[in-house]
Amino acid sequence: MEHEVDLKESGTSFLDDMDTKQVQTEPATLSDYVQLMKPGIIFSNLLTAFAGIWLASAGFKNFQFDLTIYTLIGTSVIIGSGAVLNNYLDRDLDKRMKRTQNRALASGRIQPRNALIFGLGLLLLGLIVLFFLANPLAAVCGLVGHIFYVLIYTPMKRVSTLNTVVGSVSGAMPPLIGWAAVTGTLDLGAWTLFLIIFLWQSPHFLSLAMMKVEDYRAGGIPMLPVVRGFEETKRQMFFWGAALLPASLILFLYGNVGMLYFIVASIMGIIYVVLLFQGFSAKDDMAWAKKLFGYSLIYLTVMCAAMVISAILVHL
Repeated sequence: MEHEVDLKESGTSFLDDMDTKQVQTEPATLSDYVQLMKPGIIFSNLLTAFAGIWLASAGFKNFQFDLTIYTLIGTSVIIGSGAVLNNYLDRDLDKRMKRTQNRALASGRIQPRNALIFGLGLLLLGLIVLFFLANPLAAVCGLVGHIFYVLIYTPMKRVSTLNTVVGSVSGAMPPLIGWAAVTGTLDLGAWTLFLIIFLWQSPHFLSLAMMKVEDYRAGGIPMLPVVRGFEETKRQMFFWGAALLPASLILFLYGNVGMLYFIVASIMGIIYVVLLFQGFSAKDDMAWAKKLFGYSLIYLTVMCAAMVISAILVHL
């Protein structure tokens, strides 16, 4: 590997005595605890969770408002728990990176012990909501996603470039949670949604890793652009994006969607592949990565909207 990363100082104990004795220079606020849950990540995951609920319900045909609210609340709380515990485990890394060193845990405004209790409490609450107010399978999906994010992806981020791929598993769980909450099963439609979100994440987050490459290098985090360089990163991004296009079209067969979705998915997917291909000849890698990252967010939003609208039209 080129640009080998020194990770000798990256270890974090379960309860770091030095951290727990850290003196707070200013008190934690409610906003600090909210930000610890990464509300932006929660919102984007709720889009895909709702898509799973909606398609499993065949649009308005079998839609249950109360079940939807319970499922989205439970999913939000579990995702928030994962973010809190990720912040807890990564607090030493966050201190090294400019963009994260002012986070409440890294700066000492929130004590590690308090964050740990907060994160575990959120996990328990989310699982209870899903288990009793949705169904046990939805709770299992939420727990699996949480385990992948906190216990596999988070420590793996310190040692392997494959952390992005592993993290994509947890990021693709919300539509499974939504689908399971409605049907109590995980059929081909559910797994196709999972595959779409799984494939979407690598080019999305690798473009961000390119934009923040020096931050990751300073933090000693072996993200692909740090370890293998931009050219290999772009090659792998293209691979994932190219696989996303046909995967997204499979949903037309199993996902209670119609021709509108097929057309939108085709157009959005082709644009995505073209943008990824342009990366190989980009003169300004940072500008290209920023452009791709922005389009990736648009892609996810438009695709979810197309799923919802198409499901309505199919079942009118």
